[in-house]
Amino acid sequence: MPEPADLSPVVKAYDVRGVVPDEWDADVARALGAAFADVVGSEGVPIVVGHDMRDSSPELAQAFGEGAAWRGCDVVHIGLCSTDGLYHASGMLEAPGAMFTASHNPARYNGIKMCRALARPVGQDTGLADVRRLAEQYLDEGIPAAGEQGSVTTRDTLADYARLLRSLVDLEGGRPLKVAIDAGNGMAGLTAPAVLSTAAGLPDLGFEIVPLYFELDGTFPNHEANPLEPANLVDLQGAVIASGADIGLAFDGDADRCFVVDERGVPVSPSAVTGLVGLREVEKEKAAGREATVIHNLITSRAVPDLLGAAGARTVRSRVGHSFIKAQMAAEDAVFGGEHSAHYYFRDFWFADTGMLAAMHVLRALREQDRTLSELAEMYTPYAASGEINSTVPDADAARARVMEAFADDIASGEVTVDELDGLTLDHWQANPRWWINLRASNTEPLLRLNVEAEHTDIMEKLRDAVLAIVREGGDAVS
Repeated sequence: MPEPADLSPVVKAYDVRGVVPDEWDADVARALGAAFADVVGSEGVPIVVGHDMRDSSPELAQAFGEGAAWRGCDVVHIGLCSTDGLYHASGMLEAPGAMFTASHNPARYNGIKMCRALARPVGQDTGLADVRRLAEQYLDEGIPAAGEQGSVTTRDTLADYARLLRSLVDLEGGRPLKVAIDAGNGMAGLTAPAVLSTAAGLPDLGFEIVPLYFELDGTFPNHEANPLEPANLVDLQGAVIASGADIGLAFDGDADRCFVVDERGVPVSPSAVTGLVGLREVEKEKAAGREATVIHNLITSRAVPDLLGAAGARTVRSRVGHSFIKAQMAAEDAVFGGEHSAHYYFRDFWFADTGMLAAMHVLRALREQDRTLSELAEMYTPYAASGEINSTVPDADAARARVMEAFADDIASGEVTVDELDGLTLDHWQANPRWWINLRASNTEPLLRLNVEAEHTDIMEKLRDAVLAIVREGGDAVS
Protein backbone atom coordinates (compact mmCIF):
# COMPACT_ATOMS: atom_id res chain seq x y z
CA MET A 1 0.00 0.00 0.00
CA PRO A 2 1.54 3.38 -0.99
CA GLU A 3 2.42 5.91 1.65
CA PRO A 4 -0.11 8.77 2.02
CA ALA A 5 0.90 11.93 0.23
CA ASP A 6 2.79 14.42 2.39
CA LEU A 7 3.41 17.88 0.92
CA SER A 8 4.73 19.45 4.13
CA PRO A 9 8.35 19.45 2.83
CA VAL A 10 7.42 21.72 -0.09
CA VAL A 11 4.38 23.67 1.12
CA LYS A 12 6.03 26.23 3.37
CA ALA A 13 4.52 28.92 5.58
CA TYR A 14 4.00 31.40 2.74
CA ASP A 15 4.57 29.58 -0.53
CA VAL A 16 5.46 26.33 -2.25
CA ARG A 17 9.19 25.68 -2.75
CA GLY A 18 11.21 22.56 -3.55
CA VAL A 19 13.45 20.67 -5.95
CA VAL A 20 11.88 19.51 -9.23
CA PRO A 21 11.24 16.63 -9.89
CA ASP A 22 12.72 15.12 -6.70
CA GLU A 23 10.35 16.83 -4.25
CA TRP A 24 7.45 17.82 -6.50
CA ASP A 25 6.37 17.58 -10.12
CA ALA A 26 3.49 18.16 -12.55
CA ASP A 27 1.22 15.71 -10.72
CA VAL A 28 1.68 17.68 -7.49
CA ALA A 29 1.14 20.95 -9.35
CA ARG A 30 -2.10 19.58 -10.82
CA ALA A 31 -3.36 18.56 -7.38
CA LEU A 32 -2.38 21.95 -5.94
CA GLY A 33 -4.24 23.69 -8.77
CA ALA A 34 -7.38 21.70 -8.06
CA ALA A 35 -7.11 22.40 -4.34
CA PHE A 36 -6.42 26.10 -4.93
CA ALA A 37 -9.57 26.31 -7.05
CA ASP A 38 -11.61 24.75 -4.25
CA VAL A 39 -10.15 26.87 -1.44
CA VAL A 40 -9.64 30.25 -3.11
CA GLY A 41 -11.62 30.15 -6.34
CA SER A 42 -15.13 31.54 -6.67
CA GLU A 43 -17.83 31.18 -9.29
CA GLY A 44 -17.43 33.43 -12.30
CA VAL A 45 -13.92 34.59 -11.34
CA PRO A 46 -10.93 33.16 -13.23
CA ILE A 47 -7.62 32.08 -11.75
CA VAL A 48 -4.58 33.84 -13.23
CA VAL A 49 -1.44 31.74 -13.70
CA GLY A 50 1.99 33.11 -14.59
CA HIS A 51 5.50 31.69 -14.59
CA ASP A 52 9.18 32.62 -14.70
CA MET A 53 11.93 31.44 -17.06
CA ARG A 54 12.94 28.24 -15.25
CA ASP A 55 12.95 25.14 -17.45
CA SER A 56 10.32 23.43 -15.28
CA SER A 57 7.98 26.42 -14.99
CA PRO A 58 5.84 26.07 -18.16
CA GLU A 59 4.96 22.41 -17.47
CA LEU A 60 4.16 23.05 -13.81
CA ALA A 61 2.04 26.12 -14.61
CA GLN A 62 0.17 24.20 -17.29
CA ALA A 63 -0.56 21.31 -14.90
CA PHE A 64 -1.75 23.70 -12.18
CA GLY A 65 -4.17 25.27 -14.64
CA GLU A 66 -5.45 21.84 -15.67
CA GLY A 67 -6.19 20.97 -12.07
CA ALA A 68 -8.03 24.24 -11.47
CA ALA A 69 -10.07 23.86 -14.67
CA TRP A 70 -10.90 20.23 -13.78
CA ARG A 71 -12.52 21.57 -10.59
CA GLY A 72 -14.62 24.06 -12.57
CA CYS A 73 -12.59 27.29 -12.47
CA ASP A 74 -11.76 29.29 -15.57
CA VAL A 75 -8.01 29.78 -15.96
CA VAL A 76 -6.14 32.63 -17.63
CA HIS A 77 -2.50 31.89 -18.44
CA ILE A 78 -0.44 35.07 -18.76
CA GLY A 79 2.79 33.19 -19.55
CA LEU A 80 6.21 34.62 -18.77
CA CYS A 81 6.00 37.36 -16.15
CA SER A 82 7.62 38.75 -13.02
CA THR A 83 5.99 38.11 -9.66
CA ASP A 84 4.81 41.70 -9.50
CA GLY A 85 3.47 41.18 -13.03
CA LEU A 86 1.31 38.38 -11.64
CA TYR A 87 0.18 40.65 -8.79
CA HIS A 88 -0.74 43.28 -11.38
CA ALA A 89 -2.86 40.76 -13.29
CA SER A 90 -4.53 39.64 -10.05
CA GLY A 91 -5.36 43.24 -9.24
CA MET A 92 -6.40 44.26 -12.75
CA LEU A 93 -8.66 41.22 -13.25
CA GLU A 94 -9.74 41.08 -9.58
CA ALA A 95 -8.81 37.41 -9.66
CA PRO A 96 -6.80 34.99 -7.51
CA GLY A 97 -3.41 34.09 -8.93
CA ALA A 98 -0.51 31.66 -8.86
CA MET A 99 3.04 32.58 -9.83
CA PHE A 100 5.45 29.75 -10.63
CA THR A 101 8.89 30.78 -9.47
CA ALA A 102 11.55 29.89 -6.93
CA SER A 103 12.70 33.52 -6.84
CA HIS A 104 16.47 33.56 -6.17
CA ASN A 105 16.86 29.82 -5.48
CA PRO A 106 19.12 27.67 -7.70
CA ALA A 107 17.91 26.31 -11.04
CA ARG A 108 16.78 22.91 -9.75
CA TYR A 109 14.17 24.55 -7.50
CA ASN A 110 10.73 25.82 -8.36
CA GLY A 111 7.78 27.07 -6.36
CA ILE A 112 4.41 28.82 -6.31
CA LYS A 113 3.47 32.16 -4.81
CA MET A 114 -0.31 32.25 -4.41
CA CYS A 115 -2.65 35.17 -3.86
CA ARG A 116 -6.33 35.90 -3.61
CA ALA A 117 -8.03 38.50 -5.78
CA LEU A 118 -6.44 41.96 -5.63
CA ALA A 119 -3.06 40.36 -4.83
CA ARG A 120 -3.98 39.53 -1.22
CA PRO A 121 -1.44 36.98 0.04
CA VAL A 122 -2.23 33.32 0.69
CA GLY A 123 -0.17 31.90 3.55
CA GLN A 124 -0.35 29.12 6.10
CA ASP A 125 -3.05 30.88 8.13
CA THR A 126 -4.93 32.34 5.15
CA GLY A 127 -5.66 29.26 3.07
CA LEU A 128 -2.36 27.59 2.20
CA ALA A 129 -2.68 24.90 4.89
CA ASP A 130 -6.12 24.02 3.51
CA VAL A 131 -4.73 23.90 -0.04
CA ARG A 132 -2.01 21.51 1.11
CA ARG A 133 -4.40 19.15 2.92
CA LEU A 134 -6.80 19.03 -0.01
CA ALA A 135 -3.97 18.52 -2.54
CA GLU A 136 -2.69 15.59 -0.47
CA GLN A 137 -6.17 14.08 -0.56
CA TYR A 138 -6.34 14.51 -4.34
CA LEU A 139 -2.95 12.87 -4.79
CA ASP A 140 -4.14 9.89 -2.76
CA GLU A 141 -7.68 9.56 -4.12
CA GLY A 142 -7.65 11.35 -7.49
CA ILE A 143 -9.13 14.72 -8.45
CA PRO A 144 -12.93 14.59 -8.81
CA ALA A 145 -14.29 16.34 -11.89
CA ALA A 146 -16.62 19.29 -11.44
CA GLY A 147 -20.02 19.23 -13.09
CA GLU A 148 -18.72 21.67 -15.67
CA GLN A 149 -15.02 22.14 -16.33
CA GLY A 150 -13.54 25.61 -16.56
CA SER A 151 -12.13 27.18 -19.70
CA VAL A 152 -8.41 27.72 -20.25
CA THR A 153 -7.34 30.86 -22.14
CA THR A 154 -4.22 32.97 -22.58
CA ARG A 155 -3.69 36.70 -22.23
CA ASP A 156 -0.70 39.02 -22.59
CA THR A 157 -0.68 41.56 -19.74
CA LEU A 158 2.89 42.92 -20.06
CA ALA A 159 1.94 46.19 -21.78
CA ASP A 160 -0.87 46.80 -19.27
CA TYR A 161 1.61 46.24 -16.44
CA ALA A 162 4.09 48.70 -17.95
CA ARG A 163 1.39 51.31 -18.55
CA LEU A 164 0.15 51.09 -14.97
CA LEU A 165 3.62 51.56 -13.50
CA ARG A 166 4.29 54.52 -15.79
CA SER A 167 1.00 56.07 -14.66
CA LEU A 168 2.23 55.93 -11.04
CA VAL A 169 5.62 57.57 -11.62
CA ASP A 170 6.12 60.14 -14.38
CA LEU A 171 9.56 59.41 -15.82
CA GLU A 172 9.39 61.81 -18.75
CA GLY A 173 11.61 64.88 -18.79
CA GLY A 174 14.47 65.79 -16.50
CA ARG A 175 18.14 65.19 -17.08
CA PRO A 176 19.33 62.25 -19.18
CA LEU A 177 20.45 59.19 -17.25
CA LYS A 178 22.58 56.18 -18.09
CA VAL A 179 21.14 53.17 -16.26
CA ALA A 180 22.97 49.86 -15.90
CA ILE A 181 20.57 46.97 -15.20
CA ASP A 182 21.55 43.44 -14.19
CA ALA A 183 18.59 41.13 -14.79
CA GLY A 184 20.58 38.06 -13.67
CA ASN A 185 19.01 36.10 -16.58
CA GLY A 186 15.74 36.48 -14.67
CA MET A 187 12.41 38.09 -15.40
CA ALA A 188 13.71 41.67 -15.33
CA GLY A 189 15.09 40.79 -18.77
CA LEU A 190 11.44 40.94 -19.87
CA THR A 191 10.05 43.68 -17.62
CA ALA A 192 12.85 46.27 -17.67
CA PRO A 193 12.75 46.80 -21.47
CA ALA A 194 8.94 46.95 -21.31
CA VAL A 195 8.74 49.52 -18.51
CA LEU A 196 11.90 51.61 -18.98
CA SER A 197 12.26 51.35 -22.75
CA THR A 198 10.02 50.67 -25.75
CA ALA A 199 9.67 46.85 -25.81
CA ALA A 200 5.98 47.03 -24.86
CA GLY A 201 5.22 49.65 -27.49
CA LEU A 202 5.30 52.58 -25.06
CA PRO A 203 7.07 55.91 -25.77
CA ASP A 204 10.82 56.21 -25.31
CA LEU A 205 11.71 57.69 -21.91
CA GLY A 206 15.19 58.75 -22.95
CA PHE A 207 17.17 56.45 -20.68
CA GLU A 208 20.40 54.98 -21.97
CA ILE A 209 20.19 51.40 -20.79
CA VAL A 210 23.32 49.31 -20.21
CA PRO A 211 21.93 45.74 -20.14
CA LEU A 212 23.51 42.84 -18.29
CA TYR A 213 22.18 39.31 -18.64
CA PHE A 214 18.78 40.16 -20.11
CA GLU A 215 18.58 36.72 -21.77
CA LEU A 216 15.95 34.65 -19.95
CA ASP A 217 17.79 31.56 -18.74
CA GLY A 218 16.62 29.57 -15.73
CA THR A 219 20.02 27.87 -15.40
CA PHE A 220 21.51 31.25 -14.32
CA PRO A 221 24.74 30.87 -16.32
CA ASN A 222 26.35 34.12 -15.13
CA HIS A 223 25.59 34.34 -11.41
CA GLU A 224 22.81 33.51 -8.97
CA ALA A 225 19.81 35.81 -9.28
CA ASN A 226 20.11 36.89 -5.66
CA PRO A 227 21.43 40.45 -5.35
CA LEU A 228 21.27 40.23 -1.56
CA GLU A 229 24.60 38.34 -1.80
CA PRO A 230 27.43 40.83 -2.47
CA ALA A 231 29.16 38.47 -4.93
CA ASN A 232 26.15 38.72 -7.24
CA LEU A 233 26.48 42.52 -7.47
CA VAL A 234 30.11 42.49 -8.66
CA ASP A 235 29.29 42.44 -12.39
CA LEU A 236 26.82 45.31 -12.05
CA GLN A 237 29.26 47.35 -9.99
CA GLY A 238 31.92 46.86 -12.66
CA ALA A 239 29.52 47.78 -15.46
CA VAL A 240 28.43 50.97 -13.68
CA ILE A 241 32.01 52.13 -13.31
CA ALA A 242 33.14 51.02 -16.79
CA SER A 243 30.19 52.65 -18.57
CA GLY A 244 30.00 55.78 -16.44
CA ALA A 245 26.41 54.98 -15.52
CA ASP A 246 24.50 57.24 -13.15
CA ILE A 247 22.86 54.30 -11.39
CA GLY A 248 22.80 50.50 -11.35
CA LEU A 249 19.75 48.33 -10.75
CA ALA A 250 19.89 44.61 -9.88
CA PHE A 251 16.81 42.39 -9.79
CA ASP A 252 16.33 38.94 -8.34
CA GLY A 253 15.10 35.98 -10.39
CA ASP A 254 11.38 36.79 -10.31
CA ALA A 255 12.11 40.55 -10.39
CA ASP A 256 10.01 41.49 -7.38
CA ARG A 257 13.06 42.83 -5.49
CA CYS A 258 15.34 45.59 -6.72
CA PHE A 259 18.78 46.56 -5.36
CA VAL A 260 20.39 49.89 -6.20
CA VAL A 261 24.05 50.74 -6.84
CA ASP A 262 25.32 54.33 -7.03
CA GLU A 263 27.58 55.88 -9.66
CA ARG A 264 30.68 54.74 -7.74
CA GLY A 265 29.52 51.12 -7.75
CA VAL A 266 28.62 51.29 -4.05
CA PRO A 267 25.35 49.60 -2.97
CA VAL A 268 22.65 51.91 -1.66
CA SER A 269 21.02 50.41 1.41
CA PRO A 270 17.38 49.33 1.05
CA SER A 271 16.68 51.48 4.12
CA ALA A 272 17.86 54.54 2.19
CA VAL A 273 15.63 53.54 -0.71
CA THR A 274 12.75 53.09 1.74
CA GLY A 275 13.35 56.59 3.08
CA LEU A 276 13.61 58.16 -0.36
CA VAL A 277 10.55 56.45 -1.82
CA GLY A 278 8.62 56.83 1.42
CA LEU A 279 9.10 60.59 1.45
CA ARG A 280 7.90 60.84 -2.15
CA GLU A 281 4.76 58.85 -1.31
CA VAL A 282 4.18 60.89 1.86
CA GLU A 283 4.39 64.16 -0.06
CA LYS A 284 1.88 62.83 -2.59
CA GLU A 285 -0.52 61.94 0.23
CA LYS A 286 -0.12 65.33 1.88
CA ALA A 287 -0.74 67.08 -1.44
CA ALA A 288 -4.02 65.17 -1.69
CA GLY A 289 -4.97 66.26 1.84
CA ARG A 290 -4.58 62.80 3.38
CA GLU A 291 -2.63 61.57 6.38
CA ALA A 292 0.19 59.27 5.27
CA THR A 293 1.00 55.98 6.99
CA VAL A 294 4.18 54.05 6.13
CA ILE A 295 5.06 50.52 7.29
CA HIS A 296 8.68 49.47 7.86
CA ASN A 297 10.02 46.28 9.37
CA LEU A 298 11.98 46.44 12.60
CA ILE A 299 15.35 45.81 10.88
CA THR A 300 15.00 48.93 8.77
CA SER A 301 17.22 51.85 9.74
CA ARG A 302 15.90 54.24 12.39
CA ALA A 303 16.47 56.90 9.76
CA VAL A 304 13.22 55.77 8.13
CA PRO A 305 10.84 56.66 11.00
CA ASP A 306 13.00 59.71 11.82
CA LEU A 307 12.78 61.17 8.31
CA LEU A 308 9.19 60.19 7.60
CA GLY A 309 7.99 61.25 11.02
CA ALA A 310 9.61 64.66 10.55
CA ALA A 311 7.74 64.92 7.23
CA GLY A 312 4.43 64.39 9.02
CA ALA A 313 3.92 60.71 8.34
CA ARG A 314 2.72 58.08 10.77
CA THR A 315 5.14 55.16 10.82
CA VAL A 316 4.34 51.62 11.96
CA ARG A 317 6.89 48.89 12.77
CA SER A 318 6.30 45.39 11.43
CA ARG A 319 7.80 41.97 11.89
CA VAL A 320 10.14 40.80 9.14
CA GLY A 321 8.37 39.00 6.30
CA HIS A 322 6.11 39.91 3.42
CA SER A 323 3.00 38.28 4.88
CA PHE A 324 3.21 40.44 8.01
CA ILE A 325 3.94 43.69 6.22
CA LYS A 326 1.27 43.11 3.55
CA ALA A 327 -1.31 42.44 6.25
CA GLN A 328 -0.34 45.62 8.10
CA MET A 329 -0.31 47.60 4.87
CA ALA A 330 -3.94 46.68 4.26
CA ALA A 331 -5.02 47.04 7.90
CA GLU A 332 -3.47 50.51 8.20
CA ASP A 333 -4.32 51.62 4.64
CA ALA A 334 -0.63 52.50 4.38
CA VAL A 335 0.58 54.29 1.27
CA PHE A 336 3.97 52.55 1.28
CA GLY A 337 6.00 49.89 3.04
CA GLY A 338 9.67 48.94 2.93
CA GLU A 339 11.90 46.13 4.17
CA HIS A 340 15.66 45.79 4.65
CA SER A 341 15.55 42.92 2.13
CA ALA A 342 14.60 45.30 -0.74
CA HIS A 343 10.91 44.43 -0.84
CA TYR A 344 8.85 47.59 -1.41
CA TYR A 345 5.05 47.69 -1.10
CA PHE A 346 2.60 50.24 -2.52
CA ARG A 347 -1.06 50.95 -1.81
CA ASP A 348 -1.42 51.98 -5.45
CA PHE A 349 -0.25 48.47 -6.38
CA TRP A 350 -2.85 46.60 -4.31
CA PHE A 351 -0.57 46.73 -1.23
CA ALA A 352 1.75 44.27 -3.03
CA ASP A 353 5.50 44.48 -3.53
CA THR A 354 7.11 45.66 -6.75
CA GLY A 355 10.81 46.36 -7.09
CA MET A 356 10.29 47.98 -10.48
CA LEU A 357 8.05 50.71 -9.08
CA ALA A 358 10.56 51.46 -6.32
CA ALA A 359 13.32 51.69 -8.95
CA MET A 360 11.20 54.13 -10.95
CA HIS A 361 10.84 56.40 -7.91
CA VAL A 362 14.63 56.43 -7.48
CA LEU A 363 15.10 57.21 -11.18
CA ARG A 364 12.58 60.07 -10.96
CA ALA A 365 14.24 61.51 -7.84
CA LEU A 366 17.64 61.33 -9.53
CA ARG A 367 16.35 62.77 -12.80
CA GLU A 368 14.73 65.85 -11.30
CA GLN A 369 17.87 67.25 -9.60
CA ASP A 370 21.59 67.55 -10.30
CA ARG A 371 23.16 65.62 -7.43
CA THR A 372 24.76 62.24 -7.94
CA LEU A 373 23.04 59.21 -6.49
CA SER A 374 25.70 58.87 -3.79
CA GLU A 375 25.05 62.45 -2.70
CA LEU A 376 21.30 61.87 -2.77
CA ALA A 377 21.51 58.58 -0.84
CA GLU A 378 23.71 60.15 1.85
CA MET A 379 20.72 62.22 2.95
CA TYR A 380 18.90 59.00 3.81
CA THR A 381 21.83 57.20 5.47
CA PRO A 382 22.72 59.15 8.64
CA TYR A 383 23.53 56.14 10.83
CA ALA A 384 26.00 53.24 10.73
CA ALA A 385 24.56 49.74 10.21
CA SER A 386 26.16 46.30 10.33
CA GLY A 387 23.90 44.67 7.79
CA GLU A 388 22.53 41.23 8.60
CA ILE A 389 25.16 38.80 9.92
CA ASN A 390 24.32 35.10 10.27
CA SER A 391 25.84 32.82 12.89
CA THR A 392 25.32 29.07 12.94
CA VAL A 393 24.95 28.14 16.60
CA PRO A 394 24.20 24.81 18.33
CA ASP A 395 21.66 26.40 20.68
CA ALA A 396 20.06 29.67 19.59
CA ASP A 397 18.12 30.08 22.86
CA ALA A 398 21.31 29.72 24.91
CA ALA A 399 23.12 32.26 22.74
CA ARG A 400 20.27 34.72 23.12
CA ALA A 401 20.28 34.20 26.90
CA ARG A 402 24.01 34.99 27.00
CA VAL A 403 23.38 38.27 25.18
CA MET A 404 20.60 39.17 27.61
CA GLU A 405 22.92 38.42 30.53
CA ALA A 406 25.64 40.66 29.08
CA PHE A 407 23.22 43.61 29.07
CA ALA A 408 21.40 42.67 32.31
CA ASP A 409 22.55 45.70 34.31
CA ASP A 410 21.57 48.16 31.56
CA ILE A 411 18.20 46.45 31.19
CA ALA A 412 17.60 46.53 34.96
CA SER A 413 18.39 50.25 35.11
CA GLY A 414 16.00 50.98 32.24
CA GLU A 415 18.75 52.41 30.04
CA VAL A 416 18.25 49.55 27.58
CA THR A 417 14.73 48.42 26.72
CA VAL A 418 13.78 44.92 25.55
CA ASP A 419 11.43 44.40 22.61
CA GLU A 420 10.32 40.94 21.42
CA LEU A 421 8.15 41.89 18.44
CA ASP A 422 10.42 39.76 16.24
CA GLY A 423 13.32 38.04 17.97
CA LEU A 424 15.18 40.05 20.60
CA THR A 425 15.71 43.79 20.19
CA LEU A 426 17.81 45.68 22.73
CA ASP A 427 17.21 49.40 22.33
CA HIS A 428 19.46 52.23 23.54
CA TRP A 429 18.07 54.80 21.10
CA GLN A 430 16.66 57.10 23.77
CA ALA A 431 20.04 57.41 25.51
CA ASN A 432 23.54 58.47 24.49
CA PRO A 433 25.15 57.07 22.39
CA ARG A 434 22.16 55.87 20.38
CA TRP A 435 22.15 52.24 19.22
CA TRP A 436 20.02 49.13 18.89
CA ILE A 437 20.67 45.46 18.21
CA ASN A 438 18.34 42.71 17.02
CA LEU A 439 18.83 38.94 17.15
CA ARG A 440 16.37 36.77 15.23
CA ALA A 441 16.45 32.99 15.01
CA SER A 442 15.81 31.26 11.69
CA ASN A 443 12.66 29.15 11.55
CA THR A 444 14.34 26.41 9.49
CA GLU A 445 18.06 26.42 10.39
CA PRO A 446 20.19 26.71 13.55
CA LEU A 447 20.96 30.33 12.67
CA LEU A 448 20.91 33.59 14.59
CA ARG A 449 20.70 36.75 12.50
CA LEU A 450 22.29 39.86 13.99
CA ASN A 451 21.60 43.47 13.00
CA VAL A 452 23.23 46.42 14.72
CA GLU A 453 22.74 50.14 14.09
CA ALA A 454 24.28 53.07 15.91
CA GLU A 455 24.65 56.80 15.58
CA HIS A 456 28.40 56.43 14.99
CA THR A 457 30.46 53.81 13.16
CA ASP A 458 32.83 53.09 16.05
CA ILE A 459 29.92 52.35 18.40
CA MET A 460 28.27 50.08 15.82
CA GLU A 461 31.49 48.13 15.21
CA LYS A 462 32.20 47.75 18.93
CA LEU A 463 28.68 46.42 19.61
CA ARG A 464 28.70 44.19 16.53
CA ASP A 465 31.97 42.54 17.50
CA ALA A 466 31.03 42.17 21.17
CA VAL A 467 27.64 40.59 20.46
CA LEU A 468 29.07 38.26 17.80
CA ALA A 469 31.69 37.08 20.30
CA ILE A 470 28.94 36.31 22.82
CA VAL A 471 26.75 34.56 20.26
CA ARG A 472 29.65 32.46 18.96
CA GLU A 473 31.07 31.70 22.40
CA GLY A 474 32.84 28.36 22.66
CA GLY A 475 34.31 28.28 19.20
CA ASP A 476 31.65 25.98 17.69
CA ALA A 477 29.67 28.76 16.01
CA VAL A 478 30.51 29.98 12.52
CA SER A 479 29.27 32.70 10.24
